[in-house]
Amino acid sequence: MTTLEDPTSLVLASGSPRRRDLLTQLGLRFTVSAADIDETPLPGEPADVYVLRLAREKARTVAGRFPGAWVLAADTTVAMGAELLGKPVDPAEARDMLTRLSGRTHAVYTGVALAGRAESSMVIRTGVTFRTLSAGEIDWYVATGEPLDKAGAYGMQGKGSFLVSGIEGSPTNVIGLPLGETLELLTQAGVPLPWRAP
Repeated sequence: MTTLEDPTSLVLASGSPRRRDLLTQLGLRFTVSAADIDETPLPGEPADVYVLRLAREKARTVAGRFPGAWVLAADTTVAMGAELLGKPVDPAEARDMLTRLSGRTHAVYTGVALAGRAESSMVIRTGVTFRTLSAGEIDWYVATGEPLDKAGAYGMQGKGSFLVSGIEGSPTNVIGLPLGETLELLTQAGVPLPWRAP
């Protein structure tokens, strides 16, 4: 159990530097405390159910460490039809994922959960269409190393932006946190925001 100087503080239950950067850009002040949970999908678990389950579990796990605080958690996955595409285990799997995504539209799902002083959650879906990629483009991108720690083997906020030809929905959802919808969740819970007095 951890005691914060301000018991109404916001805690981000994620070690993701992308989520941290997105919240920091908006002037939000928060503590980072990642949740260590089993992220294995259940057999036949749909993408939206999977990310919501993990986000809620992360938020509740970390909320136990910070009594009285708001705890925000998120989980993102890439889905091609009913198949979930997690982080590739090696360059060969990254190359295979990118080849399959080439020239097609897939879905990115993020579950966002708030726990502690209040509990609420949501799932956001964004459609992402890839350009038709050449083998050379895929090989070059895999060689950068960027795909290896990204769900679906790409990062739209980095070098992987050249892969994408179109987006339907929240762009920041593809990065790992749908900002507009997350801010609405925080607002409804009464979390103090930089532009609004507590």
